[in-house]
Amino acid sequence: MPLRSQNDETSSLILQKSHQKVLSISYASLSFPQMNYQEKLPEENLTKLTEFVLLDFADLPHLQWFLFGFFLILYIIILLSNGTIFLITKLDPALQSPMYFFLAIFSFLEICYVSATIPRMLKNLGTQRRSISVVACATQMCFVLMFGATECLLLTVMAYDRYVAICNPLHYPLVMNHRFCIQLVTSCWVAGIPVQIGQTYQIFSLTFCGPNKINHFFCDIPPILKLACGDTSVNEIFIYIDAVLFVTGPFLLILGSYCKIISTILKLPSATSRTKAFSTCSSHLMVVVLFFGSGTITYLRPKSSQSEGNDKVLSLFYTIFTPMLNPMIYSLRNKDVIMALRKLLWK
Repeated sequence: MPLRSQNDETSSLILQKSHQKVLSISYASLSFPQMNYQEKLPEENLTKLTEFVLLDFADLPHLQWFLFGFFLILYIIILLSNGTIFLITKLDPALQSPMYFFLAIFSFLEICYVSATIPRMLKNLGTQRRSISVVACATQMCFVLMFGATECLLLTVMAYDRYVAICNPLHYPLVMNHRFCIQLVTSCWVAGIPVQIGQTYQIFSLTFCGPNKINHFFCDIPPILKLACGDTSVNEIFIYIDAVLFVTGPFLLILGSYCKIISTILKLPSATSRTKAFSTCSSHLMVVVLFFGSGTITYLRPKSSQSEGNDKVLSLFYTIFTPMLNPMIYSLRNKDVIMALRKLLWK
């Protein structure tokens, strides 16, 4: 009897140990895969995309060739019209003044600006191959931002030129000399380069691990940020700071210049002199309203009111239609430009 009791106790201990062993093995088998999953999940999330897909107008499959022809014609018009303005301001002796010097630089800038977006869009529409590498996307964004910032600053310089010409006409030749004009233009081109390169680098330092489809016709900031995985609040703050520096700030300076200009024009004695003075700056004022209006709505409106369809329409307006309209505005409202065009055509 004692021997049987001892055997029963031994059997009970063996069963208890085996039960504990089974439980530990079961726990290990349950916990070990979970640990592996937690270790692999961040690694999968950190996989970076190597290319994007620009959808542009893929939602209109039956209009691809029509859109290709339409935008090709617009691109040719922009190149020819702005190139003609640039040419006549360099060749015609009557247009050798600071105002037309700035207009020539502005026309050249418009050619650069549209050339950063339209050729890629035409390629996508013509070949139906919409993929773009991350490096090419970042390069396109950087150039669009640099040319856009330069245009904002150059329009501000052009407003200052009109301010000096109308408000201080006696000092105009002394203040707006050729050397100072070159310095102003150089500053406009150089000022935005480091800021926009830093802005582009900061955006593309984000991790893009989700879908790679950009519902736009070029690599713009808002659709790119929508594809980022992490928190983009810091990037959005820098976007607003950048917009204040290169959009709001220049626009306020232009607005202040035109307040002074209009005040001075209204004080002129005759209606003829008032009309003549206002005609020299009305073209520039129209261009400012078109460019800054569409740009401000695109980048400074609340995020909740943004939609991809509206973003594309607004971007088309300030990247394509405004550069196409600018030469028409300057040529139709400027007698000197019209006379120079006639001389060029008659030759």
